[in-house]
Amino acid sequence: QYVGMFMVVFAAVIFVFLGSIEGFSTKGQPCTYSTGTCKPALYTALFSTASFLLGAITSLVSGFLGMKIATYANARTTLEARKGVGKAFITAFRSGAVMGFLLSSSGLVVLYIPIHRVKMYYGDDWEGLFESITGYGLGGASMALSGRVGGGIYTKAADVGADLVGKVERNIPEDGPRNPAVIADNVGDNVGDIAGMGSDLFGSYAESSCAALVVASI
Repeated sequence: QYVGMFMVVFAAVIFVFLGSIEGFSTKGQPCTYSTGTCKPALYTALFSTASFLLGAITSLVSGFLGMKIATYANARTTLEARKGVGKAFITAFRSGAVMGFLLSSSGLVVLYIPIHRVKMYYGDDWEGLFESITGYGLGGASMALSGRVGGGIYTKAADVGADLVGKVERNIPEDGPRNPAVIADNVGDNVGDIAGMGSDLFGSYAESSCAALVVASI
């Protein structure tokens, strides 16, 4: 819910700031880096806002997919560990490869969709086209920050609480099943280290792709 409210508010801020550059004008303006007339800033602001929302939603989906994959991988690695360290390592390694390739490929596919659709409006105006796509990387990075920071704070608070009450006061071993705070600690690890990592992986890929496209356009 908090992330959803942030997405809506920040998308409105992006639209207002980018659209007000030329006073919300719908007339074409001279290009900055090339000759000719480029599309008005109002439409660039509109497409940038839509790209931001698309990147944010894709980042959330990436975190969810990463968490699902890692949850299944944890259980399967535990079962394989009964047969030996080698089998457990192979299972964990393949799970990480699946997660990495899935999130990077989904980021590439989803990035292609808005570029293909927006190009129908911009035509040969590559400068305006890739400028309107930059919100995609920003949306991915924003959601990755929320997952990383939120999960990190949550798991650290639960970890400290579990250690103080469990090990210090009740003499319960580390991650003991009798300590209910261990469940909160594991949930925080899942959010910060796995869901946050999935969003972060997608965000880094989207940011670098958008940056390369903008540099290439100018």
